[in-house]
Amino acid sequence: MVKMITFKNKSIPVYLAYDHSEYLEMLNAKLGEMSLQFDFYKKWKRIKSVELIRDVAILKYTDGTKLYLEVS
Repeated sequence: MVKMITFKNKSIPVYLAYDHSEYLEMLNAKLGEMSLQFDFYKKWKRIKSVELIRDVAILKYTDGTKLYLEVS
């Protein structure tokens, strides 16, 4: 299942492994917490997509690297 998430005026597709919307809400909350971190904001500009597997978000960058983020 694919949903779109908007953070800092950039929309990115989020691929959900399971049909659980509470994990997507936890991701939104975690992104809200991290919105004040300038380093994360700079990294967010290069993110191509997000894969959400339970409480772990895998942020995939345009150069192929990945960042694992625990959202719980």
